[in-house]
Amino acid sequence: MLDTVAKKSDYKVVGTRPIRPDGVDKVTGRARFGADLNLPGQLVGRVLRSPHPHARLVSIDVSAAAALDGVKAIVTREDFADQPPELTAAGEMMLNYRDVVRNVLAREKVLYEGHAIAAVAAISAAIARKALRLIRVDYEILPHVTDVVAAMAPDAPLLDEAMITAGVTPTPTTPSNIAKRVDFGHGDIDTGFAQADVIVEREFRTESVHQGYIEPQACVANVAEDGQAELFVTTQGQWIVRGHCAKLLGWNVNRIKVTAAEMGGGFGGKTVVYLEPLALALSAKARRPVKMVMTREEVLKATGPTSAARVRVKVGAKKDGRITAAFAECAYGAGAFAGSPAGGGAMCAFAPYELEHVATIGLDVLTNRPKVSAYRAPGAPIAAFAVESVLDEIARTIGVDPIDLRLKNAAKVGTRSTYGPTFAAIGFVELLQAAKAHPHYSAPLPAGQGRGVAAGFWFNVGGDTAVQLTLNEDASVTLTAGTPDVGGLRASLGMMVSEELGIPLDKIRTQIGDTASLAYNFVTGGSRSTFASGMASVEAARAMVKELAARAAKIWDIPVDAVKFEDGMLKPAGDNAGKYEPMSIRDIARQMAKTGGPIVGYATLNAQGAAPGLAFHIVDTQTDPETGKTTILRYTALQDVGRAIHPAFVEGQMQGGVAQGIGWALNEEYVYGADGRMQNAGFLDYRVPVASDLPMIDTVMVEVPNPRHPYGVKGVGEAPIVPPMAAIANAVARGAGVRFTQLPMSPPRVLAALSGQGAR
Repeated sequence: MLDTVAKKSDYKVVGTRPIRPDGVDKVTGRARFGADLNLPGQLVGRVLRSPHPHARLVSIDVSAAAALDGVKAIVTREDFADQPPELTAAGEMMLNYRDVVRNVLAREKVLYEGHAIAAVAAISAAIARKALRLIRVDYEILPHVTDVVAAMAPDAPLLDEAMITAGVTPTPTTPSNIAKRVDFGHGDIDTGFAQADVIVEREFRTESVHQGYIEPQACVANVAEDGQAELFVTTQGQWIVRGHCAKLLGWNVNRIKVTAAEMGGGFGGKTVVYLEPLALALSAKARRPVKMVMTREEVLKATGPTSAARVRVKVGAKKDGRITAAFAECAYGAGAFAGSPAGGGAMCAFAPYELEHVATIGLDVLTNRPKVSAYRAPGAPIAAFAVESVLDEIARTIGVDPIDLRLKNAAKVGTRSTYGPTFAAIGFVELLQAAKAHPHYSAPLPAGQGRGVAAGFWFNVGGDTAVQLTLNEDASVTLTAGTPDVGGLRASLGMMVSEELGIPLDKIRTQIGDTASLAYNFVTGGSRSTFASGMASVEAARAMVKELAARAAKIWDIPVDAVKFEDGMLKPAGDNAGKYEPMSIRDIARQMAKTGGPIVGYATLNAQGAAPGLAFHIVDTQTDPETGKTTILRYTALQDVGRAIHPAFVEGQMQGGVAQGIGWALNEEYVYGADGRMQNAGFLDYRVPVASDLPMIDTVMVEVPNPRHPYGVKGVGEAPIVPPMAAIANAVARGAGVRFTQLPMSPPRVLAALSGQGAR
């Protein structure tokens, strides 16, 4: 059992702000990312991709490419066995291996522009590109559909002619593009709406947006003559990559060792495989290392963004602000294969609130777009944009302060969530109180400016985790974790171990292990890493303390229960107190060989008890009536962070989520033409925020510790991206007088709406 969470004042290391151990290497360019490894004799891998959004693959002829001098291997659909339907976890979302093998290389049909068809390995990039041009593909062009609403129409082109909607009773008898329906809620919404004094019902639309990580997907594969394979890859989960590749290639997992490179951003988008199985298959054929790196165009066209969506929301309330009923239908585009975050959106839509009558529906809809991937609290930002916009409209209609409206309906400890569980640790009330008391909320607002607020929820996860601590002969400690470091994890884990062992942080070296050095670890995703790997690190440290006590007892020839560990020192206790001089960890380390050999602390667990993360944002905006440009003037992000192990890293996560949310709200979107092709596949046209788009982002950490974690940790990485779109839309509505129900609120769209000529 975990100990009771200590008071913040009891800590010596946790809560401080030491320098990030890997920071210097990253800012000086010394860190090795996915494309930085080069092996002797390596080949260059390239992928042939479909120019069509939907077409049947009649034939693929690689003979001319194979005959080209310098081409060493080619793989197509024939090199990968078909997979039966089998669901597997990939980050916060589920994948079906039948679909994974078809996404890695198209089989019967291509289902989106950019769908991979074949891959080549050659002695140079130029020869590889020439080889791709020599591959002959015979397509039978099919009708396509890229819009999520159009895809649900009865006469829409079918991506999977055998797709029958799951989760519907009675089971449909005809196929459709709706892969699945999920339902959550309790009570009777008809009864609740009958009790309402005011009802607001709106429909919202959002476009696909990409995670926008700086580093494209990249890997180096090397299959040796004995069949053993090594893979160096940019990933959020090396064990997930190993499992996917082994499954698709028909290999045992112990045949593949995966090393996670440093990662230039992921945000959920690097929890699945694209190049990795191809690189391994090419290397196995060529018996030489193969390096593959995506271009930015490939990243945008062929890796997973998040969904385009339509969300319908209906909320009823009394005049005093009490919500009587709430309903949301979240139709999310999955892309070419089932598995959108519609379920996550439906779960999180009303999760911050205590509601008697609530119902949410999630619809998973296939479209001729790339298969979506997780993106930071997958599904929740889209649902929050709709729900929090409606709550703001209700507050204005009945004349209630928008924070007071949320306080009146806030979920608390003991509240039954809309998706089932009862909350055991939730700090939403404390968060709202902090927001209302913040100077930003009461600051005067000049004419023409608007102030918006919104809440965001993410349930957070734990999962399989393994950690090992090794005591070195000089009394330094090596901490090996299995969750890739995407936001300062090495420092946070080291700080908790430093606190447990009572040794300086600079005596602890944290490294990320490969798949051959530790037991299975789930991905870095779902805001689980500091929670789960921290829990495992603490358990490993406590296991090491027990072994240290056993060694001290052996040296003193006393029972182990007569030894206590305090402030990094082993001391005799009870009747033996004072009989022997206390020993430091260094003293024990010097005698490891004589007292039983190496000392390690090891922990494996399936971390449970992840408390939900909640964020609340306040934003001021001004919209230029002549250009339609919305400027973010001031932004304050508040969040229940549980316990901030390293406050600077927590603040960075909060500010990063806000920055991405601002882009999602104001500029970012996938633009498809009538031909089903993406029109803005590059950072010149797909516009992510730059420094001039962002204000200084103030952060407020509200610490309501999670009692299920020894240091009170709650995941913090997901929640901050959930409120921005709604908060900004609410600010624009109050400042510019136009309520937008479609994202992004880009200058042309805003200008058209202000002139009364465009959709809002």
